[in-house]
Amino acid sequence: MTGAAGHVGPPTGKRPAASAGATVTADRAGGDLARRATADPLFRLVAYALEAAHGRPPAAVWSAPYAFHLGSPGLVAAAGWPTAAAAAPRTDGLVRLSSLGHPADGCDLPLTLSGPPPAAPAWAARPYAVLRALARAGYGSGGTDLHVQGSLTGAAGLATAEPAECAVALAVADVHAGAGEQPDREQLARLLAGALPDGDDGLRRAVLFARSGRALLLSAEPRRRQRYVAFDPAASGARLVLVAVRGEAADRPRELARAVACARRAGALSAWQPGQGREPWRSVLVLLPEARLAAVRAAVAEDFRDRGRPVPRFLNIAVAGAARREE
Repeated sequence: MTGAAGHVGPPTGKRPAASAGATVTADRAGGDLARRATADPLFRLVAYALEAAHGRPPAAVWSAPYAFHLGSPGLVAAAGWPTAAAAAPRTDGLVRLSSLGHPADGCDLPLTLSGPPPAAPAWAARPYAVLRALARAGYGSGGTDLHVQGSLTGAAGLATAEPAECAVALAVADVHAGAGEQPDREQLARLLAGALPDGDDGLRRAVLFARSGRALLLSAEPRRRQRYVAFDPAASGARLVLVAVRGEAADRPRELARAVACARRAGALSAWQPGQGREPWRSVLVLLPEARLAAVRAAVAEDFRDRGRPVPRFLNIAVAGAARREE
């Protein structure tokens, strides 16, 4: 059964009534986030959107950073742009999924543990696979209300699936765990790898285990511990910038190469693609001295304007920490 996510307007002091099969969650930490003036706007929005779509406040809101490869084998890091997931537990075996990115494609689905998954909008297939894997492991077999929202779209060129999957897994495991019990991130990493083997496990581990100002060095040996290495451009007077081109997919490789060449001539130190095996490429990460930021941006913008091409989008990237619960 499919239903729209519903209109999302400014948060007010009035709470919608809880629906049948729901568990009362207003006393949990996520319940008043929509009305907390000091909270990040994204987290306020995702908390309110769950109320608007599903009729009750979240029991928890989790944020998960976008992540990227560093261009060297096994090195990954998290970016200071988040995806958020708000969740509330159910007891009737139903999952209700919504996203502001897909406002007409919210859906109510039975949570089945085996057999083919129920028909669902394309965007909901991966969250449903996560919910099913969690339920098999003992988290959330009674169902969940869930709302997911990112701060970036796919046009930015960073992978959107892995941070969303991790945010969903952490939020659902949290609201179905015992009081004071923290989600087991290692277990969740394994569950996600099994449920969605086509995803990028390195990016997932960056989302789950990153540290601010550090890159995560992943070992090819599954039993070896991951290690952290210093990677903090801001601390050394540098900037890390994501340059995303626009236009037809067939033109992007050529346009990205041109943007990199312009950036290097203007003083950029290095450039690399943020993902592995993702086509078509939309963006590159560029490392440059802070003093050359304006010159690099101007050089790239001038080249694209002179050729009548859309000017690429520039996003400053901070090397951030791992996914966390938003209190």
